[in-house]
Amino acid sequence: MSAAVGELAGRTALVTGAGQGIGAAVTRALVDRGARVVAVDREADGIKRLADDVPDGRVLARELDVTVASAVDALVDDVERTVGPLDILVNVAGVLRPAPVVELTDADWAETFAVNTTGVFHTSRAAARRMGERRAGCIVTVGSNAAGVPRSSMAAYAASKAAATMFTKCLGLELARSQVRCNVVSPGSTDTAMQRQLWGEDAESSARRVIEGDPSAYRVGIPLGRIAEPADIAEAVVFLVSDRARHITMHDLYVDGGATLRA
Repeated sequence: MSAAVGELAGRTALVTGAGQGIGAAVTRALVDRGARVVAVDREADGIKRLADDVPDGRVLARELDVTVASAVDALVDDVERTVGPLDILVNVAGVLRPAPVVELTDADWAETFAVNTTGVFHTSRAAARRMGERRAGCIVTVGSNAAGVPRSSMAAYAASKAAATMFTKCLGLELARSQVRCNVVSPGSTDTAMQRQLWGEDAESSARRVIEGDPSAYRVGIPLGRIAEPADIAEAVVFLVSDRARHITMHDLYVDGGATLRA
């Protein structure tokens, strides 16, 4: 890791969903590599704590609802004007509304797609317009391994992540000649508030069931025998936005301990 310290020095990043979990971990990892990060979330508390914890003003906290296109465009304009050209965008903002399809409400379906898919479209479009003109930049969307494997009671989430994944790949194809790279990181079960939302009161038992698998839900376990930490996902993101990945675009990197048994 020591060889990677400072590799993002001088670069400006925007991270959505930065108030907790994977978004906060991505923000810290980018800062550790020298980047300056605009951390956005629609809840102010988490990003304010994050900005206070990181010295030297390396994290700038900004409230943003990614579902509102005009707000996204205004924020990106402001960042470019007051902070600097945007070099990196990491789409992490996401919501989970678990329910069987026959019980899934219209509101939960719409909210899931508004954040997980349309939000990615809004931020990526705003960033791509500027990155394409400059012929430089990286976009990473944090998806999910659920985008490639059916999950009970997660149809809206899985479908929204699958759509965001394919959108990011299509964007990567369109921007490739401009030397702007677009990739996806797809976590499996990760120890976040969203993951724990799926667990019962006995967290230890729930975690063990995730690791060992659940035949009743047609779900395999995690071959590596552990649930990911947010930092595991952040390290994959940092790699893909770094020059070490300069010839990688339209890639979907699964970080799930082998849970999907991908070929």
